[in-house]
Amino acid sequence: MLSGHGCFGKYLHQIAGREPTPRCHHCPETNDSVAHTIFDCPAWEAERRPIANSTGIDASSLAEVISKILQSEESWKALHDFSEHVMATKENAEREREADPASAPLRRRRAGRRRRIFIRQA
Repeated sequence: MLSGHGCFGKYLHQIAGREPTPRCHHCPETNDSVAHTIFDCPAWEAERRPIANSTGIDASSLAEVISKILQSEESWKALHDFSEHVMATKENAEREREADPASAPLRRRRAGRRRRIFIRQA
């Protein structure tokens, strides 16, 4: 999650090329990024509370979050649990969008070279 890779609109649009825009699919925000997911997205408000409770802060930067999670195991676990839940939810939503027959071809998962080779070998 902290690397920015995954089901974030910004990554799926700019890097993976599987989304026509970087918008958030869980709120009206036009730019879905790691920072948006951790700090701002209203869809994850309830999941975000344990991080604020365990770290004692309402973090506003990734550097601040990383500093706090390195100081205590409780803070690390809070961020880990948040990340696991949120990313699983975002990944499931992405799979549903990929499987939708009405979905634009841009969004569909591509069969990369390694995947094609693996299928031929099987």
